[in-house]
Amino acid sequence: MGTKESFSINGENLLKKVKELIAEGNIKKITIADKSGKELASFPLTFGVVGILLMPVMAAIGAIAALVTECTITVERHDEETGAGNGHA
Repeated sequence: MGTKESFSINGENLLKKVKELIAEGNIKKITIADKSGKELASFPLTFGVVGILLMPVMAAIGAIAALVTECTITVERHDEETGAGNGHA
């Protein structure tokens, strides 16, 4: 199970904030909702997703940022104590 954290942010800072969160590296999923709470997009992220694989995600987030003035980002993080393995031999 991961931990969740939410940020209220305006559209012009959305892409910058998402890039910062992805750079942290422990993000499992990012969900973007409008100010009324309606989910606009949800992006699952895995370890090692970088560069060209993020381009479609960034393009979609850029499009959302152009359409909304205010939104909420909900970030689901991997728990720190869980390793790369899932406990199965």
